[in-house]
Amino acid sequence: MRPVVGKRWLSAVGVTFRPVTADDFPLIGRWLAEPHVARWWAHDPRPEAVERDFGPTLRGEEPAEDLVADLDGRPLGLCQRSFWHAYPDELTEYAGQIDVPTDAMTIDYLVGDPADIGHGLGSVLVAALATDTFAAHPDAGCLLVPVAVGNRASHRVLEKAGFRFVGHARATPDNPVDPPDHRVYRRDRSDPPSPRPPRH
Repeated sequence: MRPVVGKRWLSAVGVTFRPVTADDFPLIGRWLAEPHVARWWAHDPRPEAVERDFGPTLRGEEPAEDLVADLDGRPLGLCQRSFWHAYPDELTEYAGQIDVPTDAMTIDYLVGDPADIGHGLGSVLVAALATDTFAAHPDAGCLLVPVAVGNRASHRVLEKAGFRFVGHARATPDNPVDPPDHRVYRRDRSDPPSPRPPRH
């Protein structure tokens, strides 16, 4: 199934998602260069690298979605999502360590502006992204999200957004300075909605 990217799915907390366009590449580059993002994403923020890394999804050459999250009409962060089984190499890396249902998707996310860090907006974004993903992909039964063990802030974000810890796994980290140890979080379509986070 091709992802539904032509619509804006509105969440209950005022976060909307739209497909990344080439016009967003300069903003994404600035976000990727921020220290709080670079530490965990480890992406080259130079313009040619951003085009190289995000261009294939934009052109439909990757079975994934890159989305800009807007909060009340202003860009808040970058999100990615895909079905696990669309990436067999990554699926193989986790085989035997965690249960990956055939209808499982995964997400990745960042809050771009340092001024937005520390106000609970990460949990707002992820809770909205989970709701949006289940609405946009009726065939997705759950979200499975591995996070580097050292990224405690991301662990808290997922827990506050209604995800539960389901196990440990060892896999190639996004940043080579990190060990391969990951905590894996899960949220099912049938789980009750996460409580609405406070607005800041």
